[in-house]
Amino acid sequence: MSYVLVLNSGSSSVKFQVVDPTAAATDAPLVSGLVEQVGEPKGSVTVKTGGEKFTEELEIPNHSVGLNRAFEIMHEHKVGPQDVELIAVGHRVVHGGQIFSEPVVIDDNAESKIEDLIPLAPLHNPANLDGIRTARAILPDVPHVAVFDTAFFNTMPQAAALYAINSEVAKEHNIRRYGFHGTSHEFVSQQVPGLIERDPAETNQITLHLGNGASCAAVANGKAIDTSMGLTPLAGLVMGTRCGDVDPGIIFHLARQAGMGIDEIDNLLNKQSGVKGIAGVNDFRVLHEKIQGGDSQAKLAYEIYIHQLRRFIGSYMIALGRVDAITFTAGVGENDDDVRADALAGLEMYGIKLDKEKNSVRSSEARVISTPDSAVKVLVVPTNEELAIAQKATELVS
Repeated sequence: MSYVLVLNSGSSSVKFQVVDPTAAATDAPLVSGLVEQVGEPKGSVTVKTGGEKFTEELEIPNHSVGLNRAFEIMHEHKVGPQDVELIAVGHRVVHGGQIFSEPVVIDDNAESKIEDLIPLAPLHNPANLDGIRTARAILPDVPHVAVFDTAFFNTMPQAAALYAINSEVAKEHNIRRYGFHGTSHEFVSQQVPGLIERDPAETNQITLHLGNGASCAAVANGKAIDTSMGLTPLAGLVMGTRCGDVDPGIIFHLARQAGMGIDEIDNLLNKQSGVKGIAGVNDFRVLHEKIQGGDSQAKLAYEIYIHQLRRFIGSYMIALGRVDAITFTAGVGENDDDVRADALAGLEMYGIKLDKEKNSVRSSEARVISTPDSAVKVLVVPTNEELAIAQKATELVS
């Protein structure tokens, strides 16, 4: 059996899985794990395989030390890169700019271009690049493939992709709507036509990736025509800690009236806003508990979240003209039946009829949760970005 090692490198962590690219979306990976607190005095490496979990605490000065130790632990249980037929290493890269519209086999030239894109993703691409360089050094004889979060949205028409700012300034500084979570939106949208028995080339759908980060996309006949995130992942829906769409004048107001600097405002809007900024928590399970306990701020945060979600659903219904399916995915989308019900409440006149009983069922399976006579099918489809990356890497190297 052939496998792909999938790496998602952050500034202080590395998530990894060893995946069978032919597996079903709900199948467990051969191995999953996490290297945490890279660069800290005390870090940890966790490896899960065969229903068991192995954790080791150690100093991890850099990504190389952490990944090497993770591979050693995997080898001790005969599931390391040297123990299985590894056909590729797939790397999640957040930003591909306008350079990368498809996955690419990584060579020195590709590395250099990913580095050139750092100004567009200063928090993500440097960490992704560290993981790529580390893994290429450890596994030099295996092809490495970069899969870009932004690639799925490169097909968007200019009317959706460009902002109404001075075109010369926008061109000089690469300012446009790039979108994110593209690997998830693409993976989920590809599952939908088969589930509702429609031709993929004649299926219009809205995909809702609702996790701590949240985004939505309008997909016409397999191609993205609009998405909620923009130049950065800050735009669009209200999220766990991010504000989503706000009047950009707020930034100037905070600078002039509150005396806040750029870094302070960046931290406020990215890490101290959204549901957490209003309710003090960003875990929706805790949020619902607080609402049930009568917490008015928790209720307000939820209402703002739903209001913004409904605004995007409505605008994408108009953008698509005909909607065949609305699909929920990611942590909140897959598990929170209240969010799904409230997002679509009162839309029966538009052909959207949610089946309350089906919606309330918890399951890890992809499923339709609308009534049989609903003109617009409503689905829950678990996302699996690691499997999607493994499949894309396999397709490219084979």
